[in-house]
Amino acid sequence: MAPQAATSNQIRDAWDTVADGFDEHVTPRTLELGEHIVSRLGLSPGVRVIDIGAGSGALSLPAARAGAEVLAIDIAPTMVEHLAARAEAAGLTSLRAEVGDATALDLGDDAFDVAVSLNGVSVIPDLTGGLHEMVRVTKAGGQVVVAAFGPMPKVEFVGFFFGALRTIAPDQLPAPDEPPAPFRLADAATFRQTLEGVGLTEVGIDVVTWETTFASVDDYLDVLMSSNPITQQVTERLTGEQRDEVRQVLDGMLRERAGGQAGAAPCCAARSTSVTASSEGTHEFARAAGGR
Repeated sequence: MAPQAATSNQIRDAWDTVADGFDEHVTPRTLELGEHIVSRLGLSPGVRVIDIGAGSGALSLPAARAGAEVLAIDIAPTMVEHLAARAEAAGLTSLRAEVGDATALDLGDDAFDVAVSLNGVSVIPDLTGGLHEMVRVTKAGGQVVVAAFGPMPKVEFVGFFFGALRTIAPDQLPAPDEPPAPFRLADAATFRQTLEGVGLTEVGIDVVTWETTFASVDDYLDVLMSSNPITQQVTERLTGEQRDEVRQVLDGMLRERAGGQAGAAPCCAARSTSVTASSEGTHEFARAAGGR
């Protein structure tokens, strides 16, 4: 029997639980990526933007700084609180953050010029439903932009983690033919077909790399375990001994990637630097003509 899909309340609670860790660890690491995406959009003052699955603002904040009128939507109330606090601290009065379900937006049709999502709609169970909502609320001729992880081997901070689990506890992982939710759009052809399947046209896909660093394997694990419910779910049944073994395997993988440096641990796909290891994560983001 196939497992039942998570309910909206379960998804909300899962992301709300990790919101503090996400705001502390993930948003600072992905703001540069959000800034890059915004720079490619050519936003001008007054453009109406909706950010779906906004987290605590990696894409919403740069969009508001560019002068856009931004509505940021996330299902987790604590995530929205963090985003609102960041906007207030930055003096961004054109950014409004609200709790909402990406698959059932309480908004009218054709309300926005641009709809964006950075690792938001791409990770929800009902990907197609979320994309349909992005299309519905975007005016004809507008833009829909979805950023998602590229292939897992090029996103090392995730690939290392799942590689270590596969070595120690393969039974805790999804079936090989079922990629984790964040990687459903990793194949460029699948990405394009998925967007075209919800009625988008003129689909273009760009590949972006970004760098991040971790001070140690413990820093790496702290980031992953405190900021994403998926990593929590796949490790919740591990024994204490298995957790220690996963850490040991990761320590070896990360030291090797960092050139053998003590205390150095890399992330996504990359290059090592002097004291810590630096790495590049691969993201694909697709822009398409929006509206119905």
